[in-house]
Amino acid sequence: MVCTLFYIGSGECRDTDVLASGRDTEELATDWAFKITGIDLETMRIEGGMGMHTPSLTRENALALLKTYNKEPFHIQHALTVEAVMRWYANELGFGEEADYWAQVGLLHDVDFEMYPEEHCVKAQELLKEAGVADDEIYSICCHGYGICIDWEPKELMENVLYAADELTGLIGAAALMRPSKSTKDMELKSLKKKFKDKKFAAGCSRDVIKNGAERLGWELDELLTKTLMAMQAYEDEIAKEYEVQVGN
Repeated sequence: MVCTLFYIGSGECRDTDVLASGRDTEELATDWAFKITGIDLETMRIEGGMGMHTPSLTRENALALLKTYNKEPFHIQHALTVEAVMRWYANELGFGEEADYWAQVGLLHDVDFEMYPEEHCVKAQELLKEAGVADDEIYSICCHGYGICIDWEPKELMENVLYAADELTGLIGAAALMRPSKSTKDMELKSLKKKFKDKKFAAGCSRDVIKNGAERLGWELDELLTKTLMAMQAYEDEIAKEYEVQVGN
């Protein structure tokens, strides 16, 4: 998901098929996966144990896929931001050999949101499958919408990091815009916590998702805030350069 301001976005997405049918979301999630992608959730890896993850696509092809369905600069910026944050986390948490995979999951996590906001994390399954993305990567990408758009629960550490950090990148980005520097680099945790507590600020960034994400990781909220801020600070210049290349501004 993408929240409002800076790495801007959605607020919330709606599971229209669930609302219309009244059927159990887990049953529908299984139906969607099998019908759209051929993924059988009963036999597919959802709890790990598959060895080292590698990205399904080259970065060039992943960017091309992203830009096929995303034209708005803020959506591309958000994707580049989450890509960088996920790469940082992979290295920070001891998964450096899988950093390209973590980054690609971040880059493509909102691939369907701009064009198909009411089918977010559902339409993505079809788009990713057609592009040659592997089933386990599709799961990792789509499960960040757990409890909002889809009933695929994050299982692996990487999936829970994406779930926790996605909305938070938007909040941090919005807070940076309010600073004289327009930068995360001089932002301190104390300042970020004030913005987090102000529910009127960047209201589309779900505080509940962020807090739930920290809990799922077994972290205190301050740890999640600190780490994600550090990730954005570390990659801010690189994100800006890549944004100029991809958007042409």
